[in-house]
Amino acid sequence: MPTDPTRLPSDGRSAQQVLAELRTLRETDAPTRGGRTFAYVYDPGRAELDGLAAAAYAEFATVNGLDPTVFPSVARLENDVVRAAAALLGAPGTQGTFTSGGTESILLAVKAARDHARAARGITAPQLVLPATAHPAFHKAAHYLGLEAVTVPVDPAGFRADAAAMSAALTDRTALVVASAPSYAHGVLDPVAEIAASAAARGVLCHVDACLGGWLLPWLRGTGHQVPAFGLTVPGVTSLSVDLHKYAYTDKGASVVLYADAELRRHQYFAHAAWPGYPVVNPTAQGTKSAGLLAQAWAVLQHVGEAGYTALAGRVADASERLLAGLRGIGGVRVLGEPVAGVVAFTVLGGASGTEPDPGLVLHAADEMRAAGWYLQPQLSYEGMPPNLHLTLTPATVDRVEGLLGDLAAALRTARELPRAAVDPGLAELAAGLDPDLLGPQEAEAVLAYAGLDPDLLGPQEAEAVLAYAGLDGEGRLPARTAPVLMLLEALPAPLKERLLKEFLGTVFRV
Repeated sequence: MPTDPTRLPSDGRSAQQVLAELRTLRETDAPTRGGRTFAYVYDPGRAELDGLAAAAYAEFATVNGLDPTVFPSVARLENDVVRAAAALLGAPGTQGTFTSGGTESILLAVKAARDHARAARGITAPQLVLPATAHPAFHKAAHYLGLEAVTVPVDPAGFRADAAAMSAALTDRTALVVASAPSYAHGVLDPVAEIAASAAARGVLCHVDACLGGWLLPWLRGTGHQVPAFGLTVPGVTSLSVDLHKYAYTDKGASVVLYADAELRRHQYFAHAAWPGYPVVNPTAQGTKSAGLLAQAWAVLQHVGEAGYTALAGRVADASERLLAGLRGIGGVRVLGEPVAGVVAFTVLGGASGTEPDPGLVLHAADEMRAAGWYLQPQLSYEGMPPNLHLTLTPATVDRVEGLLGDLAAALRTARELPRAAVDPGLAELAAGLDPDLLGPQEAEAVLAYAGLDPDLLGPQEAEAVLAYAGLDGEGRLPARTAPVLMLLEALPAPLKERLLKEFLGTVFRV
């Protein structure tokens, strides 16, 4: 260990010491294998894929993907990967690009739509129309690229995009409309064909966010499951994103963005020759990049093959069906929507009537499950959509379903016996009246004083002090139980949540 963590060691450390410390750091992380972490990781249950991906990455780690004319292997690998995605989700004429992940794929699709709208339709103030359940990456893209995001409420019962409402939201300024296959929050498939048809009728491009399901749902058809068409064969769909580091089980980050034709893909590219250096042309947001991630993705796809992905998809469907049946058999649990496979979200009922979603029970249950060795992702309420626990299923979870259900039933019994997780309504009302952009020491001190907190908690970052009320330790670490933190966020309006989340992230990444 270096004696001073703020400086590099003067003489360097041995490779053995460095690797030993990395292994020690990993001990505090959630497990990425074993089927007990139901978010962020995708475990195929095939141990050989880890070694294959690592070896393939090592072969290409030093290759610069910036210029395929200098490193022609990059073009070969990318073309192979994109062809595989196009064969699964594309149509004649489909072209695409390998990217670092779903966010970059979405960012590029939005850029292509913006530039296409400007060139083909003369739109200078473009809009992006999306359902309320669309991934936040679209809002990030709109923020970065200067589009106005128009959010459309979804069906309150099934959580699917409302095709009629989406159509009504289209204007002469709409550059792109979005559908999810499926949505991340609830795992339900939007009515892609209807949304794409109304977009085409107005001359508007339509993007399908299949980052989550694009490499799972098509293979399910091979196991006998009925899956509605959602790819580029659907009339009106003009682009699609699919993450390989999800259900293709490659290492992160690996994704593909597909376009109906090369002309549309051209709007994604960036070129610059008005400088004295080499002519620059970038297909993605990145310039220099290691070809290692591309190589490992190519290797995993080649190794698993069509039969392998069909079998893995069948295991996910098996886990999903058994889990859904088990959840529906637990009193006080309500599955949200009709999941198509891969993602399941459920809420917990309570309150005075015992029939309403209870955020405190949801969050207490998440804490209890984490204490039992399971990570279920808590999701807060939004616009009438209830708080819930989100589970991403993988082939490795198929043998864990019964254990999960047993521990969940016990966690719910314990959660109902715990003191109600709640935020003082007066505090919530006071905080809700704050302007996040104008939040100053006096306002934050008023929130803290109302909550009965020691004024000494008010530090140089007032929003950080508000978070301290929820149990954060000032070093960016969450407490053992996160229900108090999340209940505070649950009670606040979205802009104030966002301000506090930014302040919290600043405490995590602080030198």
